[in-house]
Amino acid sequence: MLVREWNDQLHRVMVFADGFGWNNKTYSSLSEVAFAITGTRWNGPRFFGLRDRPPKDIQL
Repeated sequence: MLVREWNDQLHRVMVFADGFGWNNKTYSSLSEVAFAITGTRWNGPRFFGLRDRPPKDIQL
């Protein structure tokens, strides 16, 4: 399960072997779910925090 807060609402997305479930519908990609939630185009993994990278170590 993926969880994301958007506009003060908590959204839970179920991860299935063949897609994603949100709001009693099945979607083939996380980007489709992100679009359904926000109404704008998003990279789905980034919207759900799966592509966040920690900052690179600073070497002096």
